[in-house]
Amino acid sequence: MRVVIAEDHALLRDGLTRILEAFEFEVVTTVDNGPALLPALTAERPDVAVVDVRLPPTFTDEGLQAAIAARATIPGLPILVLSQHVEPLYARELLGDSGGGVGYLLKDRVSNVAHFVDAVRRVASGGTVMDPEVIGRLLERSGPLDVLTLREREVLGQMAEGRSNGAIAARLFVTEKAVSKHINSIFAKLGLPPSDDDNRRVLAVLAYLDA
Repeated sequence: MRVVIAEDHALLRDGLTRILEAFEFEVVTTVDNGPALLPALTAERPDVAVVDVRLPPTFTDEGLQAAIAARATIPGLPILVLSQHVEPLYARELLGDSGGGVGYLLKDRVSNVAHFVDAVRRVASGGTVMDPEVIGRLLERSGPLDVLTLREREVLGQMAEGRSNGAIAARLFVTEKAVSKHINSIFAKLGLPPSDDDNRRVLAVLAYLDA
């Protein structure tokens, strides 16, 4: 599986490369600044890109904007964005593309190698990955979510991370039938159309939380 990495810190860039290569990914190129990223992505057309949100020269959102531009040129290009902080606005902007194959993780997650590699693979396969801490921040908001039970909020958090019904059942130690029942209840209470598509479910959740 071919990978492009965009990260300005040399040690982290080297660490990401070593981790991915240890799990049989092929890192075809790395870049350390925003202007170099879009040409690299369009030239290499990798199976997945791992991209820092903030890159030189301005350290604002160069990585994110290059990733969005690349997906406009190559629809569905899988992008996993890394960020130093919880920035729900950036997460929503990336996930606003309904094509799937996108993810948003905090850089601290890289220290959990298994979790990080799993996230890269899920994004490369067209799935959606959302950092649990970002979801937690969103779910802390008061208001309409108060209509949900504690279990429904747990299920909603798992949905927002892009997990399937089966994966949610395994995480919460309940049956898939129970998960399906909770999801139907969540959609009914929040006025959201039910869907079995993981990415659309994440987008629906985020759209509601952003309302």
